[in-house]
Amino acid sequence: MSRVIFAAAIIAGVALAGAASAGDAARGQEVFKACAACHGERPGDLGPSLVGVVGRKAGSLEDFRYSGPMSRAGWTWDEAKLAAFIHDPQGVVKGTKMPFDGLAGDRDVEDVIAYLASRK
Repeated sequence: MSRVIFAAAIIAGVALAGAASAGDAARGQEVFKACAACHGERPGDLGPSLVGVVGRKAGSLEDFRYSGPMSRAGWTWDEAKLAAFIHDPQGVVKGTKMPFDGLAGDRDVEDVIAYLASRK
């Protein structure tokens, strides 16, 4: 019986940890304001629009001229890839044109990703 209770406690803890790690989209919108200087929604902005970025193939917007390395990246943006890139853009895509060193804080990254995921 104690094994069943122990297993249930572990499962509940994992579920709560997953829920706790989900970002706060409202806070992410505030953090994203620093990104919005380049990532607007109009062609001609310095960076590509990030509306609908979650689930989109990297380097695929037709109205933005990506760096060669980003155009050849070949992946689809998911939360894990976004987290890695937001933490260290140059480390994930060597040669990217994005002049940003990345966000250091895990909470900021999670919140920005939650905000981006909410923008379809």
